[in-house]
Amino acid sequence: MPRVTNAPSSRARRKRVIKKAKGYRGRRSKLFRYAKDAIMKAQYWAYRDRKTRKRTFRYLWIQRLKAAEIALDRKILADLAVTDDVAFKSIVDQAKNALENKGKKAA
Repeated sequence: MPRVTNAPSSRARRKRVIKKAKGYRGRRSKLFRYAKDAIMKAQYWAYRDRKTRKRTFRYLWIQRLKAAEIALDRKILADLAVTDDVAFKSIVDQAKNALENKGKKAA
């Protein structure tokens, strides 16, 4: 009985991994064995950091509101953003002005 290798599928799978690894340095972009590890690591970091990005932006927004001395919490601001565009825009402008003024004082 002949040996079956499933070559077309295996080759397609390897090509897919190599294609994802395009742009990586050295053997990580050329050889399947190393590209596979690099891709797995990259996908893990991407998944993890999508959540981290949300967290860091939340911290940033809270700091900006504190810097502008705006005494509204996130929920009220979110509601204003949906219901009252003019009020929300004025609060954003106030926060931007406060940050610019703070930057000028530091320099």
